[in-house]
Formats: sequence, structure tokens, C-alpha cells
Amino acid sequence: MKYLVTDPEEALGPGLRADLLDTWVAATNAGGAVGYTAPAPVEQIAENLDGALGRVAAGLDLLGVLHNGERYVGMGMLVSRGSRLQEHWRTVLRVMVHPECQGTGAGRILMEGLRGSAVDLGLEQLQLTIRGGLGLEKFYGPLGYRVVGAHPRAVRVSPDDYRDEIMLVLDL
Repeated sequence: MKYLVTDPEEALGPGLRADLLDTWVAATNAGGAVGYTAPAPVEQIAENLDGALGRVAAGLDLLGVLHNGERYVGMGMLVSRGSRLQEHWRTVLRVMVHPECQGTGAGRILMEGLRGSAVDLGLEQLQLTIRGGLGLEKFYGPLGYRVVGAHPRAVRVSPDDYRDEIMLVLDL
């Protein structure tokens, strides 16, 4: 498994898009907290992915991907808020690994790669949010992230299932 940073031109490539769309849909359908709930709304995910890849192609955000030697099987982004006052940190967004690769250390490789990319960019801090109730703090904690706050009931998974959105920060 190898971590790569995509260049802006590669972000527009059809092979990358197809693999990442497949990963996002598979992660959603497997119950992953990646912005949607199963069954995956493929058209909405495709639209969201296209917007994200457009920001990468424009040089606004960084896209880190995992490649298993055959295809792209994971992704994560370092997203800029576009403010000079906040250019010392980025939001980590759209972190996911294809379900077929989960449990293999792929998520750790992806997160360590994103951390390295952040250091290369001269950033001082990374921030991410997770959906409460899934125990994801246990994954991010050993990577150095600490919980700094929570937005109660910020995520409505279904009409009677609300989850907190938990904010974590990593100092670089």
C-alpha cells in the first residue's frame, strides 16, 4: 500500500475519479461515516467528489490517495478555508479506505501520509471532525489527535438517530 499526493492535473483523470467514487460508495454502503448513509446516493457522492477534485485541480486543496499496486483504494484531503488568518492549518476531510482494505493498516498509512504532506506544506495544525458513537476516537487518538470539542446532535443519521460531531486537532 502506497500513499501518494495527486497533482492538480491528475485530479481530473477518469481512472482516479472512478476508483475514488467506487471507494466512497463502498465505504458508505459498509456503514462508514463518510458523509452519507447506506444505501449510497451515488449521484450525490459523484457530485461531491467532482467538486472536491475541482478544488484540487485548482490548487486550493491537497488530495492524498492510497494505491494498492492496481488501483486507488483510499483518500483524504487537506482542505483550506481560504483565509490568510487560517493558512497555518487545514481541515482533514473525506478520509476513507475501501472496505476490502480496512484492517490492514491502510488507514494509518493514509493518515501518516496526510500528516507528512501537512508538514511539507509548513502547516502547524490539522483539524478533523468525526461522527460520534462509532468509537473513531480510538483510531485517531494514537495518531496524536486530541478531542477539543463536540457539537451535540449535529448529525442526523435517521429521523430518530442523532450523533454528536466531535472535533479533533493535531499539533504538528
